[in-house]
Amino acid sequence: MRRLFVVDKPEDWPLAIPEVEVVGARDYVTDPAWTSIGRARVFNLCRSYRYQSIGYYVSLLAEARGHRPSPTLSTIQDTRSRHLLRLASEDLEELIQQSLGTLQSDEFTLSIYFGRNLAKRHARLALRLYELAAAPLLRARFVRRGERWELVTLGPVAADAIPPEHRAFAVEAATSYFSGHGPRPRRRTPAAYDLAILVDPKEQDPPSNERALARFERAAQKVGFEAERITREDMGRLAEFDALFIRATTAVNHYTYRFAQRARAEGIVVMDDPESILRCTNKVFLSELLTRHRLRQPRTLIVHRRNLDEVVTRLRLPCVLKAPDSAFSRGVHRVESVDAFVILVRELLDHSELIVAQEYLPTDFDWRVGVLDGKPIYVCRYWMASRHWQIVRHKAGGRKDEGNADTLPLDAAPAEAIRTAVRAANLIGRGLYGVDIKEAKGRFYVIEVNDNPSIDAGVEDRVAGNALYEGIMHSFRDRVEAMKRADEH
Repeated sequence: MRRLFVVDKPEDWPLAIPEVEVVGARDYVTDPAWTSIGRARVFNLCRSYRYQSIGYYVSLLAEARGHRPSPTLSTIQDTRSRHLLRLASEDLEELIQQSLGTLQSDEFTLSIYFGRNLAKRHARLALRLYELAAAPLLRARFVRRGERWELVTLGPVAADAIPPEHRAFAVEAATSYFSGHGPRPRRRTPAAYDLAILVDPKEQDPPSNERALARFERAAQKVGFEAERITREDMGRLAEFDALFIRATTAVNHYTYRFAQRARAEGIVVMDDPESILRCTNKVFLSELLTRHRLRQPRTLIVHRRNLDEVVTRLRLPCVLKAPDSAFSRGVHRVESVDAFVILVRELLDHSELIVAQEYLPTDFDWRVGVLDGKPIYVCRYWMASRHWQIVRHKAGGRKDEGNADTLPLDAAPAEAIRTAVRAANLIGRGLYGVDIKEAKGRFYVIEVNDNPSIDAGVEDRVAGNALYEGIMHSFRDRVEAMKRADEH
C-alpha cells in the first residue's frame, strides 16, 4: 500500500521519512491520476482543515477514492466540536490531572506525533488523546483553572508547525508507526437504549410533516420504543436515549451534525450518522465516488481554478453548476451563456475550492428511491415545478412553487432505476437515504444521494402506509439490540 504525506508545499516539507511519498495538496485534489492509484494511506498534513478548504478536500476525496485518510473527515469535524471536547475532558479528567499536576505554568501545549509525545510521563495522555482524535500530528492545549487542568483545544496540525527541536522525534515516531510498532487508535465502545426524534419546530420545509412525525411516534411505540421529540436545546440530554432519529434538515456546519457527532460519541444509535451527513451533503464527494464505482451520472466535471477553460467545451451549454453543499434546488444553477458561466463560477469558487459542473439533462420528473439498510422501501416521482427545470422553483421573498409527487409500488417502478439507486446508496453506508435518478433516452443517471430524505404523510407513505414507518423503527430496534449485544461481549 502506498503511503502519501499530502502537504501544502512539498518544497517546504521538513521531514525525511523512509518509504513515504510527499505530494502537494492541490495536485492530489485536482490531478485525476491520483484517483486510480489503488490502495493508499493518505496522511493529510495541510495547514487548514476548515470547511471546503484544500485540506478539507484532501480527506474528503481520499475517502471517495477508497484511500485511507488520516485524519478522516469525521475526525476533522469531531475535533472542532466543543461538545465532544468537553466529553473528552470528562473521560480523561483523572489522567489529565495526573499527567499535568506537577507543572508550574498555567498553560501547557502537548504535541502528539503518531500517538507519542517526547516526555514519557505524558505518554499515556498522548495515546488516549490520539485514540479520541486519530490524526498523525495533533496538538492539545490545556489551561489551569484554579487547582485543575482543563483541555481547551485538540486538533490536527500541519507538518510545518513542528518545532525544529521536535523534528527528529517526529521522524522516529512516524518510522516506528510505519514499521508496525507505533500505537494504533482503538475504537470507542458503544453503549446504551429509548428514541429521541430531533426536530426544528420553526423549520419551514422539514423532512417530515406533523402527520408523519406522529406516525413515526406510533410506530416507535409499536416496536418497543419510548419516543420523544427533542430540539437543538436538548443536546445535553442525549445520554438519556438509546437512539437518535434526526428529522431536521442536516448540514455539516450545523447543529444537526453536532447532534450526530455527540450521539456517536455517547455510543447512541443515530440516523443520520455523521459519515452519511458528511458524504451526502458534498456533491464533489458524490461525483468522485460515483465515478470510481462506475455508476452512470450526467457528464460531470469537478471545477477548480485550473480547469475553467475546459468546462464549456466538454459539457456544452446549457450546463448545471452546483455548489458542493447545495440542497433543495438551492445552490444549483443552470447557465446558458458563457458570460453567465464566468460570473457564476467565480462566485461559487470564492466560497469553495471545488464545485461541480454537469451536463443538463431535461426531464419531466426525477425518480426518488428510498433506501434503508441496503434495500428499497419506496419509489416516488417528483415532477418539475410548472414552467421550470427543477422540482422546486424559489421566488423572491422566500416564496416557492413545487411540482407534484406520486408514489408507485416497488414492482411498478423501473427495475434498473431501483438497482442503480440501491448501488449508489450502498456506497454511502447502510442508513436511510433518498436517491435521485434521472431517466433520459432509456438510461438512468444518479443525480444525488440524500441523507435525511423527505418522508411526508400523504406522499412517500402513499403505497406502504404505516409499514413504511414501522420498517424504519424496526431498523432502529435492530441496531440498538446489536449494540447491546456487542457491549455484553
